[in-house]
Amino acid sequence: MAAYIIVDVEVTDPDLYAEYKQQVPATLEPYGGRFLCRGGVMERLEGDWKPARVVILEFDSVEQARGWWSSTEYAAPKALRQRSARSNMILVEGVD
Repeated sequence: MAAYIIVDVEVTDPDLYAEYKQQVPATLEPYGGRFLCRGGVMERLEGDWKPARVVILEFDSVEQARGWWSSTEYAAPKALRQRSARSNMILVEGVD
């Protein structure tokens, strides 16, 4: 069953975050991860949520998503993101 990592990102250091963005795609490949959206234009339809930047990643399973997030491949880029942005991140299981 598919799984999704949804991230609300507020970039605080654009130059460092640009390095992060360059490094992430290669870390996703071994885990079958792919971007569904990576920033882009947003339109709030309801509620008070005001995300600065939304990223949605798709994986074939929750296990693959967790594996990527905790992987050695993603450890260094994750540290870059944590230094260059404030993030809220959730893992959501898809439907059959």
